[in-house]
Amino acid sequence: MSRIGKKPIEVPNGVKVDINGNNIAVTGSLGSSSVSFLDGVKLNYSDNVINVEPKTEEQQNIAYQGLYRSLIYNMVIGVSQGFEKNLEIVGVGYRATQQGTGIQFQLGYSHTILFEAPQGVKLEVVDPTKIKVKGIDKQVVGQVAADIRKLRSPEPYKGKGIRYKDEVIRKKAGKAGKK
Repeated sequence: MSRIGKKPIEVPNGVKVDINGNNIAVTGSLGSSSVSFLDGVKLNYSDNVINVEPKTEEQQNIAYQGLYRSLIYNMVIGVSQGFEKNLEIVGVGYRATQQGTGIQFQLGYSHTILFEAPQGVKLEVVDPTKIKVKGIDKQVVGQVAADIRKLRSPEPYKGKGIRYKDEVIRKKAGKAGKK
């Protein structure tokens, strides 16, 4: 049985849940999100608690129970609190500046890079070497942060590049030299 799927989802005050057939819509102070789920699971919503249960004891339905419980939980957290990823830029001359809804990067290339924020994601430059990616969809926030990190991945010798805030870069030893 799915341990995660068995956990009930507490719905905080100010969040509205609407279950309509095989669709669930969650609306909160930061926005709204919806997902359609398969016939293998059923949702019970009462007293601000959502329970996800498999319709049958088939292995696939039990797996769907954990999947949809996680998706619905992330939707509830996203519309009430939101998700955030913090990135740091390390390197001499590497910096970022806010350009409307996007960010302009100077990352040691011969040109600057303009990264536009997709819909539903807010990019914020805290200072020239720190960036925040915010949004209500956990998957989209993580993907945007990964796309920004890919512009200049941290290199293993000096650690220069864009990294997540608490990411540890394992550094390699340089050339040992001849004797």
